[in-house]
Amino acid sequence: MTSPPEPRKVAIVTGASQGIGAGIARGFRGLGYLVVAASLWIRPSDAADVHTVQGDISQAETAQRIVEETLDRFGRIDTLINNAGIFIGKPFLDYTYDDFAAMTAVNLDGFFHLTQRVVRHMAEQGGGHVVNITTSLVDHARVASPSALASLTKGGLDAVTRSLATEFAARGVRVNAVAPGVVKTPMNAGADYEELATFVTGETLHIDGGQAAGH
Repeated sequence: MTSPPEPRKVAIVTGASQGIGAGIARGFRGLGYLVVAASLWIRPSDAADVHTVQGDISQAETAQRIVEETLDRFGRIDTLINNAGIFIGKPFLDYTYDDFAAMTAVNLDGFFHLTQRVVRHMAEQGGGHVVNITTSLVDHARVASPSALASLTKGGLDAVTRSLATEFAARGVRVNAVAPGVVKTPMNAGADYEELATFVTGETLHIDGGQAAGH
């Protein structure tokens, strides 16, 4: 008697209409995952392994729809990639309150609304994985790229990654962050990529069961 096949894993990717998010969604599909791709500008997909959800990630209603439609369509959530984000780079004294409100709404409110709902499901399910996409500017500010609000909001995601990793470790939910630098996307179309070294270098990755995150 043969065992039933393992259910296909399901990944939610926010900010999935272009750039890093679209690439992440393609990568998960290539690994055999079912993918829920969410974005303010996402287009419907006819692919059987993709479900799209259009909406403003900063709104709680959008987060609720993403979770409900994921469970209705695919029945589970194994991975959440918090990729959606706004970057407004300018000198700190030039920022407006509208800049602040827009960045905190997407980068922080969006994270909170969706992650809380997804982690609740993952804990009940018995496990899952959350990945927060931050920025290398959090740890390595650059005079040439003033970005205080990016550091404020994405730095918050960097910090909460360790907090959630320790809080939910016993319930099988892993939480990690990835901090890209300059990536060849529409957001960085004018960058001089030829000056960059091979992309991962000088980096320490802790493979320690979460010890580096805390206890």
